[in-house]
Amino acid sequence: MIRRLAALLLALLGATPLAAQEDVVLGLSRNVISISANFDGSDILIYGAVKRETPIPPETELGVVITVEGPYVPLTVWRKERRFGIWVNTEAVEVDLAPSFYAVATSAPFTSVMSHVEDLRHRVSVPRAIRSVGAPISVEDTQAFSEAVIRIRDADGRYQLLEDSVAVREQTLFSTSVRLPANLTEGTYRTRIFLTRDGSVVSEYDRDIEVQKVGIERWLYNLSQSQPFLYGLLALVLALAAGWTASAVTRLIRS
Repeated sequence: MIRRLAALLLALLGATPLAAQEDVVLGLSRNVISISANFDGSDILIYGAVKRETPIPPETELGVVITVEGPYVPLTVWRKERRFGIWVNTEAVEVDLAPSFYAVATSAPFTSVMSHVEDLRHRVSVPRAIRSVGAPISVEDTQAFSEAVIRIRDADGRYQLLEDSVAVREQTLFSTSVRLPANLTEGTYRTRIFLTRDGSVVSEYDRDIEVQKVGIERWLYNLSQSQPFLYGLLALVLALAAGWTASAVTRLIRS
């Protein structure tokens, strides 16, 4: 009897819509971004569709969350305090996991399309994307250092929360645009797409965007890495030339 009930239960579960898969078919307007001398930022169009083997579930609304994540660069955050009339560095925390750029675009308010548990599991929101490590025991409120990183990078456009910016049509087609600022870090930018229902992730897809320097920026970067002495000498020569040119122009104007 128990075996029959178990078999019946498995058959019913296999026939429910929960077994249906919703997969992402993604497109990007650009897979490679080139940083040149006149680079002032770039807009990335992210669009796609949902592939299904069964009809759209009628009881829940499809949610879409898209993240664009730049290379992780470790940094040290200092706390400044005013002592003896001047501002000095007092305490420091190493922020080991901090993306140089991070954008989150959603089809609705973030908390309505992704639950707290799913955010913890996939590390989607901006605060979950960074983590402080190496904080001395003597440092209190280490979370404040991570919040300072978010606040500073949010102000210059490197961290973005774009709620209600993903357009979803017929629970099948979706699209959004993410603005990449001019001060990009070279490297691989990971793009993730989450499909959610009732705040739970039902499908995930990721794809990479390459950001690289070209032209003289690439040459100078390679020179600084392979020949630091020559790079420093070149920088000194250019600084002297610029100073001499400015002085000559000033004398010409006064004469």
